[in-house]
Amino acid sequence: MTKKILAVLAHPDDESFGLGGTLALYAQRGYETYYVCATRGEVGAADEEFMKGFKDTAEMRTDELMRAAKELGLKEVIFLGYRDSGMPGMEANQHPNAQINHPIEEVAGKVVKHIRTIKPDVVITFDPIGGYKHPDHIHIHRATVMAFANSDDASFYPEAGDAYKPQALYFQVFPRGFLKAMTRIMPLIGKDPTKFGRNGDINLKELAEVDFPVHVRIHTKSVSEIKTKASAQHASQGGIQMRRGLMGFVTRVFGEREDFMQAYPPVTGDFKRKSDLFEGI
Repeated sequence: MTKKILAVLAHPDDESFGLGGTLALYAQRGYETYYVCATRGEVGAADEEFMKGFKDTAEMRTDELMRAAKELGLKEVIFLGYRDSGMPGMEANQHPNAQINHPIEEVAGKVVKHIRTIKPDVVITFDPIGGYKHPDHIHIHRATVMAFANSDDASFYPEAGDAYKPQALYFQVFPRGFLKAMTRIMPLIGKDPTKFGRNGDINLKELAEVDFPVHVRIHTKSVSEIKTKASAQHASQGGIQMRRGLMGFVTRVFGEREDFMQAYPPVTGDFKRKSDLFEGI
């Protein structure tokens, strides 16, 4: 039977910039890879040149995602239908359909439906701080954790399908060494590590203080070109620049890799770091 991976994230580009190498690697190995995307990235800033031919940002970013998914070899992309909430303090936070304005349990009910339908062996989502504290990332993390924990409970959203339990749940994490290196390197080239990202709304110094264990390290050098091509499809959000420049420099120093914390099964006692999400499950 073909093994399956389900990534549950928040926006178009999360599947490429963050764990595109992992998804590409397993797709290349013949695994079925699925992406549940909570929103269509409506709030993502985009230069006018990228809007030509599209009615709005959501349509444009959906198009970018579908092209990236083809590069990564994803079997299916599924949208939950929520609206991008934006970063804290943005007007978008107040939109009635903003993802963060919907109860965690409601979102979990939608996620559990796809878990029970797809029946993945492995589920991946963000870490508890959503990578860089984006409200949507944290929200979908909590909803996915709830959905995973209750997926085999027939009384939890019984209308969402028959009970089913995946074998493992992983959180994608950024290694602290990587972030600490970024905070040291950026000032040397005139950049402020407290104002990282396209919109300058990511504080790398703050993120570097939060440490999650790395239980699985996936080496993605063999699919580096695929990840680069997928990332390039998200041109409106930085695209190829995300794989070059400062990020590219640090990646070359630390190597092409993507790290994960194992949330389930629980890690106890001495643990030897794995190089495969399916090892030991």
